[in-house]
Amino acid sequence: MPKRLLLALLAFLPLRLHAQQTETQFLSGTDKDHTKKWKFYCTAGRNSGKWTTIPVPSNWELQGFGKYNYGHDKDPDRGKEKGLYKYEFKVPKNWEGKTVNIVFDGSMSDTEVKINGQSAGAMHQGSYYRFKYDITRLLKPGKTNLLEATVAKHSANESVNDAERRGDFWLFGGIFRPVFLEALPTTHINRVAVDAKADGSFKADVYTQGTAADEVVGQLYTLDGQKAGSEFRSAVAAGGAATRLQTTLSQAKLWTPESPNLYRVAFTLRKGGQPVHTVDKRIGFRTVELRERDGIYVNGAKIKFKGVNRHSFWPTSGRTTSKALSILDVNLMKDMNMNAVRMSHYPPDDHFLAACDSLGLMVLDEVAGWHGSYDTPTGTKLTEEMVRKDETHPSIVVWVNGNEGGHNFDLDPVLDRMDLQKRPVIHAWQVFRGTDTQHYINYDYGNGTHLQGHNVVFPTEFLHGLYDGGHGAGLEDYWEQMWAHPRSAGGFLWDFSDAGVVRTDKGGILDTDGNHGADGILGPYREKEGSYFTIKEVWSPVFFERREITPAFDGSFRVQNRFHYTNLNQCKFTWKLAQLPGPGSKAAPVTKTGPVAAPSVTPNGTYGTLKLDLPTDWQQHDVLYITAQDPAGREIYTWSWPIARPDAVAKQLIRVDGPSAARLTETDSLYTVAANGVELTFGRKSGVLRTVRNAKGVIPLTNGPVLAEGETAFEGLTQRQDGQNVVIEAKFAKQSRYQSLQWTVYPSGWVRMSAKYFPKDYDFALAGLSFTYPEKEVKGAQWRGDGPYRVWKDRIKGTNLGVWTKAYNNTSTGEMEGTRGPEYPEFKGYYSNFYWLTLQTTGQPFTVVCDQEDVYLRLFTPRFSATPYNTAPAFPNGSISFMHGITPIGTKSQKAENMGPMGKTNMYYDYSKDPSYAKEITLYFDFTGQQATPAAVGKR
Repeated sequence: MPKRLLLALLAFLPLRLHAQQTETQFLSGTDKDHTKKWKFYCTAGRNSGKWTTIPVPSNWELQGFGKYNYGHDKDPDRGKEKGLYKYEFKVPKNWEGKTVNIVFDGSMSDTEVKINGQSAGAMHQGSYYRFKYDITRLLKPGKTNLLEATVAKHSANESVNDAERRGDFWLFGGIFRPVFLEALPTTHINRVAVDAKADGSFKADVYTQGTAADEVVGQLYTLDGQKAGSEFRSAVAAGGAATRLQTTLSQAKLWTPESPNLYRVAFTLRKGGQPVHTVDKRIGFRTVELRERDGIYVNGAKIKFKGVNRHSFWPTSGRTTSKALSILDVNLMKDMNMNAVRMSHYPPDDHFLAACDSLGLMVLDEVAGWHGSYDTPTGTKLTEEMVRKDETHPSIVVWVNGNEGGHNFDLDPVLDRMDLQKRPVIHAWQVFRGTDTQHYINYDYGNGTHLQGHNVVFPTEFLHGLYDGGHGAGLEDYWEQMWAHPRSAGGFLWDFSDAGVVRTDKGGILDTDGNHGADGILGPYREKEGSYFTIKEVWSPVFFERREITPAFDGSFRVQNRFHYTNLNQCKFTWKLAQLPGPGSKAAPVTKTGPVAAPSVTPNGTYGTLKLDLPTDWQQHDVLYITAQDPAGREIYTWSWPIARPDAVAKQLIRVDGPSAARLTETDSLYTVAANGVELTFGRKSGVLRTVRNAKGVIPLTNGPVLAEGETAFEGLTQRQDGQNVVIEAKFAKQSRYQSLQWTVYPSGWVRMSAKYFPKDYDFALAGLSFTYPEKEVKGAQWRGDGPYRVWKDRIKGTNLGVWTKAYNNTSTGEMEGTRGPEYPEFKGYYSNFYWLTLQTTGQPFTVVCDQEDVYLRLFTPRFSATPYNTAPAFPNGSISFMHGITPIGTKSQKAENMGPMGKTNMYYDYSKDPSYAKEITLYFDFTGQQATPAAVGKR
């Protein structure tokens, strides 16, 4: 046994030899993956009217009982569902003389409990709260006992339904969290509240029951069992009052989301020096302050919350989750560089809070309420239950009293009274106690309010994701504004994952209730959407100023430290240089890597220089990557910078020479050009490419180039022989947005297309050129550019430069595909920083090479929902496009143009109509059926 572990065990040994610990016996399973069968009877809906069995914990809809309901539905029968549970159990004979409680961690919604035919106490109303009954007098230790529970899916108390059952989320019934017994000595500790401050001061209120004790003794420990400081004690307070204990821990390691240091504190109730009962809690030292007209501070550092709203949810189990799922979700949030999470719209499982404690996420814990609130007697009881269960978690930094109008002001004094730490209390979507938490405010909105007001701006929901809109789309504009504004405390995205529930009544399909539940950054099974990576980059605490890599590059980058507590010299940086493969190659990039000396840059916005020591041949590579890791070894982000620009790459790929000169023939309607087995026809009356053919057959790329927007005013084609090449040029009328269009067919069979044009107006939605290709013949694509996820005008970040291969899919983001979640990354859409594309088809592949920067590749038009709100941007006609200007995407509640500068229309100023200011694009097409590898380079 390791020495450290032995010392840890010895540290607790005296207590465990003499003091009585709380004994726990689970009657149910512990989570969604570990359940126990109970007898069950459902009163309405599927499989009702008969006794059978059900796993506990669970939601009964997912087990084939009752009826699925979403909070908005008007089902007149939804109040009829009840579940009757029975479970037989034994308790040890030696529990005689102990106090025994039965504890329900969560039951939806009204719950009546009987033990051996007798009521355990008053009906509990409210779903998400831990409640318990003292059943000592009802038990038969050593014999078989019968638990009976009647659970009503909807409450007899309409205020409970208003707060919990009429929200914008799925409604379920059942005992969905664990049920267990706890056995305690008759004199015991029944509640502990702690306040461990950043200055090392510690106080605790210990609540006891019974009379056979005279003092409470406390001891702090590190998590490996080492004593931290000395014992501290106090005489038990008389009359049932709390016993106050205090101490100070010198040089306490503080809890922050960047360094979540934890301690354990053990409280021992003693009588005449002998231990009676011991309780220990995991705690952290930290101080939370809301400073009026300033901000929210944790340990003296002003915080910008980078948060997300999270439901307790899993597709196959509803609200029944697990410790493993909690750890997964917290890690996903940390991987997105988030530092906070809001519990929407109810308190979570205890294991989720434990994961936030240990991994480092600040938590907004919330009394349920959604446009409606609990009545005062019910709300008071439930608020007290929430605080008792959650109060010692250092991750909880703010309490939330209801959501979007679901605020009962009578509950604020309950939180004030109950919370020893006096954490801030807010009302989500309300100006309250110096915070402005309004939801879905437009960018830079306000006339004496929001960022133009005086309160701390703290939106508990902003950027309401729907399908592929919101979340990452618009975030960079909002975040840069939030980061710079002194009264902004950051905010929370809506929401973490799509609420796609498995419909056991519909063959196991995943259902988001249309657009109601398709709001996630992640799919229902935590599939990563494009916004996941955008958030990761935008919320990176290491911020790189934009810079170009030129031959004069000396390896230096100006970086900003956006951590709140961490110096950049605590992080790890590495560089990688890569030579990327060419079209058709399956080879991995050729790379060189090396470390970077992490500079000392202090937190909260300080700038410094990151200097790379690159090899002398760095310019022979295509791309530079830099990866940053935080002090725990978690990747912050990997950034990429192009070294080789598109014109240099194009020169390597394009082949000009061939066995004989290109030749042209003509008819009244067509020009036909042939070279090296490739034949192209151009419509003399339309000016567009009509057909492409080679020795193996037709390549059905047609009808291009067509302007995305604007008048073409085509007048005719001219042709000429230019040495070995054939050149075809278009003529346009004065009103045309085209300035020029030229095709050059080389003897190699390669084809060059060059065009100049002006966008439709000074501000415009789309600018570029399109071709048509039958989508049904596409199998996939390989391309060089930013990927693997698509982009929008207001969601450019979150990609890397590389060579990407992707199979075709027709995913509509957030829409469920039968029993499966969506397939990511999506195939169709816009891709930035385009170099070349090889389209993989059921017939022949072909390659397109671009020799200019700032061009977007468009691959077909995504399939959008029938009710997309603001999340179905305009796309150009045609199938495959090469764009200078693309569209942004909005959110469920906001148009893109209201979400910041990136959401505005594209702008291109040209008052002179001078052709030198026209947009220009040059593309090279390889229709030969041969792969355009650098080894096949010909002269240009």
